[in-house]
Amino acid sequence: MNKATLSTTVLVAALALGLPSAPAATAAERHLPRHADQHRSGQAVPFTEATVTAGADGSFALAWKAQGVKRVEIHANGRVVARGGATGRAVVTGLPAADRQWFRFQADRGQGLRLADRLVRLSGTVNLRDAGGYRTETGQWVRMGEVYRSDALDRLTADDEATLRRLGVNTVFDLRTADERAKNPDKVPAGADYVVADVFAGSGAFQAMPKTPAEAEQMMIDAEKAMVSGDGGKKAYGQVLDGIRADDARSVLFHCTAGKDRTGWSNAALLTALGVPRDTVMADYLASNTYRKAANDALLGHLPPQQAAVYKPLLDVRPEYLASGYAEVDAKFGSFDRYLDDALGLDHRELKRLKKDLLVG
Repeated sequence: MNKATLSTTVLVAALALGLPSAPAATAAERHLPRHADQHRSGQAVPFTEATVTAGADGSFALAWKAQGVKRVEIHANGRVVARGGATGRAVVTGLPAADRQWFRFQADRGQGLRLADRLVRLSGTVNLRDAGGYRTETGQWVRMGEVYRSDALDRLTADDEATLRRLGVNTVFDLRTADERAKNPDKVPAGADYVVADVFAGSGAFQAMPKTPAEAEQMMIDAEKAMVSGDGGKKAYGQVLDGIRADDARSVLFHCTAGKDRTGWSNAALLTALGVPRDTVMADYLASNTYRKAANDALLGHLPPQQAAVYKPLLDVRPEYLASGYAEVDAKFGSFDRYLDDALGLDHRELKRLKKDLLVG
């Protein structure tokens, strides 16, 4: 890689934070309207754990745990593909290709769950995934297929855009800076609303690149705090949560450049508001390290070791980064509920509606 190409690559890494530069399912199963899985509305969900993991060979690993039940059936494409008891695992093969393969977990009592693998595999993204599929502290579950989080959409192919249309993504919130948007404009699915929600709008911070790993780590921590209490962050995340709350019939997608920092706090705020435990929120946040590993390793592999050591904290997500966001909430607002109300404009009544729309059980 020559110096010009390397500089461009480093620029992309810097823009992950908005920093300046420096050296075949059926149509009905592809996307169901909100509340389509509420045929047993009002009943509790007996599942305490339930996951779908897609394999590279087209198989799907299913796992579940449920309380107080004897039998569990899992349906896909209108037929039973797995059965078991209160705790079970299964590997399903031979299903037709689909944009997303959906599974319905149903026990012999209570409300069922409609789940898919969290990652949406597109040619032009590496970190586009479902915000849902998590259990809350009250035993409810965040619906899947309603809210998506992603890295930048500027590299979407025509097929990618068609996939997002079929998944029902009709509102896109762009959390990036004006410079990022100008250099790498989004490719938005036809008919979708495009909303600029610039997290760092008007911010004079982050004008110099770090010189040491410690400086890089501190920069990330400071950025997380700015996302929480900066004017741009409060406005942007308020826009996103209000858009999700107000949109009863369509899927919403929010993204930044790498889909890990600004997007990470957006999803953390949403999941925390819905009552998902902090350790689960942290695991979702840290999953960007897994999904972005190949891209990050490729970038760091072209840098001299000393420079790679400085840039690695900028490419990572780390527990201390997200923890600093929660600490900033406590320091500036006193509690997360006060942050939602005072900073993001989501009061108790609106939060109740958001939970009603996005939670199962």
